[in-house]
Formats: sequence, structure tokens, C-alpha cells
Amino acid sequence: MDVIKCVRELGKAIQQDERFIRYAKARLENDNDKDLQAAIGKFNIARMELDREMNADEKNEDKVKELNDELRRVYGEIMSAPAMVEYNTAKVELDGLMNEINTVIAKSLDGEDPETCETTAACSGSCSTCGGCH
Repeated sequence: MDVIKCVRELGKAIQQDERFIRYAKARLENDNDKDLQAAIGKFNIARMELDREMNADEKNEDKVKELNDELRRVYGEIMSAPAMVEYNTAKVELDGLMNEINTVIAKSLDGEDPETCETTAACSGSCSTCGGCH
């Protein structure tokens, strides 16, 4: 069987996996959540204003603090929105699936048996000795 044909079959299987379906649904709900999209717009405007103020020749420290506080407030609003919480949870699960898939591929390229190789990486907590995140 052609490798690319197999990868296309893998892509179809991924799209049928419950983790992908949950992620796709959460992404769509985020896109359609008008309040969340408005908050993201406010965040982007506040970030641009903060960048502009930070790069001004004569920086107004009070304005920088005010914009920074606004940025943090809006960010907290965005990240605590139920739709965003669901999206982030679903994304973590989908990323876990992708990490397992990538681990099998990488180990197969190293000559390990794809049927029996371990799909999770052991994490010591030290990034200095890590061969890739799990």
C-alpha cells in the first residue's frame, strides 16, 4: 500500500475519533459565540494599544499600567468563558492523540515495531533531557 494513501486513511480515522469531533465542535462553538468573539476583539485592540504605548517615544507609565490591567481583565474573561474552557480541554485531548500518533511514526522511523512501541513518553520533568514533549 502507498504510504500517502495510508496517511489519507489515517486522516479519515482521526476525523472520526471522538477527540477530533469534540475539538471541531468546540472550535465551531467558539467561532459562533458573539460575546466571546467580541471579547477577543477587545483583547486584540487593547494589545495593539499597549504595544503602541510601550513603543512610544514618551511612554506614559499610568497609561501602560491601565492598558496592562485591561488586557489581563479581558484575557481572564476570555479564558473563563465556558466555550473557551471546553475548546481548551478538547484541544489538549486532541493534542494528546497527535502526540501518540507522532510518537509511533517517530519510533517506526527509528526501526521500532509500530505494533508494539510505547506511545507515551516518560517525562522526568526536566526539559534538558527531553527528546520531545508527551
